[in-house]
Amino acid sequence: MRTSTSGDSSRQIAIIGSGFSGVCLGIQLKRAGIDSFTIFEKADRVGGTWRDNVYPGAACDTPAFSYCFSFEQKTDWSRKWAPQPEILGYLEHCVRKYGLEPHLRLSTEVVGARFDAAQGRWQLRTQTGEEATADVLVSGVGQLNRPAIPEIPGLDGFQGPCFHSARWDPDVSLEGRRVGVLGNAASAIQFIPQIAPKAERLLVFQRSANWMIPRFDRAYREEEKRRFARFPWLARLYRWWIWAQHELRWPVFRKNRFLSRRIGQLAEKSMREQISDAALQDALVPDYPIGGKRILISDDYYEALERDNVEVVTRGIERVLPDGVLCEAGDHHPLDVLILATGFQSTDFLVPMVIEGAGGRTLHDEWKEGARAYLGLTVPGFPNFFMMYGPNTNLGHNSIIFMIECQTHYILDCIQQLFSRRLRSIDLRSDVMESYNRRLQEELARTVWASTGKSWYKNEDGMITNNWSGTTLRYWWRTRRADLGIYHQTAEPAAGSTAR
Repeated sequence: MRTSTSGDSSRQIAIIGSGFSGVCLGIQLKRAGIDSFTIFEKADRVGGTWRDNVYPGAACDTPAFSYCFSFEQKTDWSRKWAPQPEILGYLEHCVRKYGLEPHLRLSTEVVGARFDAAQGRWQLRTQTGEEATADVLVSGVGQLNRPAIPEIPGLDGFQGPCFHSARWDPDVSLEGRRVGVLGNAASAIQFIPQIAPKAERLLVFQRSANWMIPRFDRAYREEEKRRFARFPWLARLYRWWIWAQHELRWPVFRKNRFLSRRIGQLAEKSMREQISDAALQDALVPDYPIGGKRILISDDYYEALERDNVEVVTRGIERVLPDGVLCEAGDHHPLDVLILATGFQSTDFLVPMVIEGAGGRTLHDEWKEGARAYLGLTVPGFPNFFMMYGPNTNLGHNSIIFMIECQTHYILDCIQQLFSRRLRSIDLRSDVMESYNRRLQEELARTVWASTGKSWYKNEDGMITNNWSGTTLRYWWRTRRADLGIYHQTAEPAAGSTAR
């Protein structure tokens, strides 16, 4: 929707991060006629997680047709599940097509921001000490950008190459070497089948088993690509069909017994058909209800585990030695290379940035008991500050791009009202936050995530800080318009008064 923003060219918007969130908001600002924004990116190119994760086999775990913007539907995806280079290329295409290049500040890491109440503006500070100001600050850094390094004794003393999967080292050859992988979740199941044929021996250190269902991946035929390109309505229909199919899985996370049992049975049946060793079969059956942790998808992970040179180690790790790993039972596993597939610091939102709101209170202080935000978007005491893919907006059943577009719509509505009503700032009311979070946590307590032990969805105290408590349809309904009545509003000074 286009709206006039004449007279507001001096109102600056700062966006941190150039992944899907930052790019989506930038595009919609441009489409709304708002050009006074800057996208700060700490790396030297755009892409977010799809720039950082370049491990072999990296791909989305949402069907490609729903892993792109609805307003920029890509119709020539190579496969049903798009590989990393293709997704990164798509984002770069969007930046070029919608003219975001002039708004990018690459190689510029924002380390902190402070709200100046007297001026009604955010003061940003970069890693080099440079300062910038903005009327509106939006964080688009998401939840999965800082690798989690396990606290295992001796890890620093390993003498061979050791790196996290999200910081893959392409210069390290795995040919004919003994390779150890710590972890067996979303990233590991993608790169293990790729590196298994190269390694002399591959050890997968599994802390706990994961529920996994087949991906049923395949390449799109040229005829299909031509048909989607010729009939855009067909591509949109296909996209909505994918969304509806995934939305129907939501009852699994609300402990629907029939659906959970059915999917669990199919997952276990698929595993036992591909794994021949009875002991390994038992080791690969999770001890938590399906959906309690991320449901994984793969067509070739179990096949890789069947290789003669691959072994799954389920004994706990006691320590890492200079030349390998020592397990709790005293087993010593010599290794040449160690790969950490140990996920991300998912519950420490926005760290290491220091965001200081009104009154000098930081988000770190605000979130001592766990991150929380109204619709995952905004927090009381932090005027004109918004987050994308923030607390409690992750999904277990559908595309995060849908959520990002909902958040973009809400933030854009707030910005347009802020400008058109000539408001200096809007700040969420505390009572609104408390009421919202109380109901959210009550709903989350009834989900399968609450019935599962440790997971990246929870903080150390067991609070579910990452996942949305309902369907994507419900989130769309909640974000379809911004009601500024739930915000404290501060008007711009009248003409002739002290300038801000």
